[in-house]
Amino acid sequence: IDPAAFLRAKRIEQQERHSRHQETNLEPNLKESAGGLRDLNTILWISRAARLGHTWLELARRNFITREEAGAISRDEKVLETLRIHLHYLAGRREDRLLFDHQTALAKQLGFTDRVSKRASERLMQRYYLTAKSVSQLNTILLQNLALRISPPASNIKPIPINKRFVVIRGELLSAPDQKIFERDPCSILEAFALLQQHHEIKGIGAETLRALWRARRRINPAARRDPRMRAQFMTIIRSPTRMIRVLRRMHQFDILGRYIPAFGRIVGQMQHDLYHVYTVDEHILKVLRNMRRFAVPELAHEFPLCSRLMSEFDKPELLYLAALFHDIAKGRGGDHSELGKVDAYRFCKAHGLSPADCDLAAWLVEQHLVMSATAQKQDLTDPGVIDAFVDRVGDERHLVALYLLTVADIRGTSPKVWNAWKAQLLENLFNATRSKLAGDTSAREDGQRGRQEDAMARLRLYAIPEAAYQKFWQQLDTAYFLRHDAQEIAWHTRQLYKLVDSPVPIVRARLSPIGEGLQIMVYTVDQKELFSRICSFFERISFGIYEARIHTTRHGYALDTFHIQDATSRQHSYRDLISYIEYELADKLAKKEPLPALTKPRLSRQLRHFPITPEVDIQTDERGTYRILSIVAGDQTGLLSRISRILAAFDINLHSAKISTLGERAEDTFVVSGDAFKNPKTTVQFESELLNQLRV
Repeated sequence: IDPAAFLRAKRIEQQERHSRHQETNLEPNLKESAGGLRDLNTILWISRAARLGHTWLELARRNFITREEAGAISRDEKVLETLRIHLHYLAGRREDRLLFDHQTALAKQLGFTDRVSKRASERLMQRYYLTAKSVSQLNTILLQNLALRISPPASNIKPIPINKRFVVIRGELLSAPDQKIFERDPCSILEAFALLQQHHEIKGIGAETLRALWRARRRINPAARRDPRMRAQFMTIIRSPTRMIRVLRRMHQFDILGRYIPAFGRIVGQMQHDLYHVYTVDEHILKVLRNMRRFAVPELAHEFPLCSRLMSEFDKPELLYLAALFHDIAKGRGGDHSELGKVDAYRFCKAHGLSPADCDLAAWLVEQHLVMSATAQKQDLTDPGVIDAFVDRVGDERHLVALYLLTVADIRGTSPKVWNAWKAQLLENLFNATRSKLAGDTSAREDGQRGRQEDAMARLRLYAIPEAAYQKFWQQLDTAYFLRHDAQEIAWHTRQLYKLVDSPVPIVRARLSPIGEGLQIMVYTVDQKELFSRICSFFERISFGIYEARIHTTRHGYALDTFHIQDATSRQHSYRDLISYIEYELADKLAKKEPLPALTKPRLSRQLRHFPITPEVDIQTDERGTYRILSIVAGDQTGLLSRISRILAAFDINLHSAKISTLGERAEDTFVVSGDAFKNPKTTVQFESELLNQLRV
């Protein structure tokens, strides 16, 4: 067998195997995923082909691997084999995938217990991820060394010196001629990565140097972390305009980042069974950093134009990168991770020579990183009080811009399925409204009822609709309507309804949503009990989810409701046919006033079945004392909104608006409601209890 050809074939095979399993992060394959048993097999197979040995002990005896490496590999192999054997017995068959179905039972079998801050299954998965990471480190190092042993490089290519400690070998690899330099001076470890970042001709780190660097990683101790030179090297990496993410990932890959920032080291491999994040905490943080970095790349400005423009104008982007690095770093400790992370971020920034103002900004971003998302997705952004409260929280435009950029990067880093145009529009609306308020812009035409009416009138003139034609319709609309709908929606409603103010039959109109995804639906009919429930049942039947509902009752007793809906599946649609279908079928259903269909048994994902979410119900009075804010957290399930709507109807509770936020398998819905039920504490408790009973799955 040709060892060189065999090595090439196995490396290609490994790359293809890793690629096939890269989307199985939540349910990894113990054998085939990166860092699995097959990666260890690959090293031994190639070693055998090169006649270096058949076992780890043989390789150690022949000085191909060190005793430390042999010990680490043996421990990792034992962990993976133990998991695999127990998994086979648990499944009753050959099963290499750590499926949700088995994670909790397997954790208990292996002696893991729940803790305040971590489930037993999360502790099991962290053990697995740390083991897989260790295997991946050694796999990379040993494959490079096998390639060096099997196909030694030509000796006539002279090294090119970079400085007294490092050279470039073979025209593209960083090397340290003195392999002990990392042991003697741990600062050289970060220097190596800084050089990799600064010299674009360098493609990687030489095999022996990488091995020496990995062996010296434990020399990054408290004394080394206090070294001003090491701190300066890290800030050089963070401030560099290029290759920052690539270098941080390499540092993380070889356990350097977690050694330099111990708080980061503690969250490596930590899974979050919150049905929202699909990555471990460390991987999520690196994805958020990548997202933030992409905002700074001019060639990628088309992806998020507003974010790219704001990033290009931000004076110290390193503060945003540090905030991204620390925003979730305190997960799993118990307590509020935002508060704990704020302390870590401030100390780190201060230790690295940042000014008090810069330390404050980075720490503030960590503390507040969830606030903008919660405000945009759960509160009524047409309420001036909501904007005023958010203005008070951010204080100035610099803090607003920084928080907006971090929020967009953070949401996009949780899961490929969480970010959508609807969330993007909500965040942008909140950003623009807050920015205008901070700038003291009181002349904006969208401010106040009269401004929106004038904008709507200007739009209606484009359709040659005179003011007198729609005055009868507008006389039925109160101030609340004009404040809660923008000019575009007011004009759309008016165009559809100004001739049908007293329509005896329900009117349903649909159009492509102005935000670019899904549909916007308008329902106009004589108000009736259970109207919202009927509409919810219809959309659930055709597998469309409601993202937002604005419920309005006119002065003459008509419901004028607006919905943003989106397909809950990945089907392809002819939107012209779909719009016609919804307009006819929904109007027909509402006109017939048939009894509500029986609620179906909710369908749950496998993940939700095995990691159920404890439902939460919270009722607060709004700032004006006019409405109640009903907040619900539950596992996402079919028919969820129908169940909630029927309970609202049963207690004669009026719905004014709803914001439906689905975060992976987690539903976080907010409703603005009113009704006599809230005047009686006993009835309020009964309402809460009934909601909780319906939400439990």
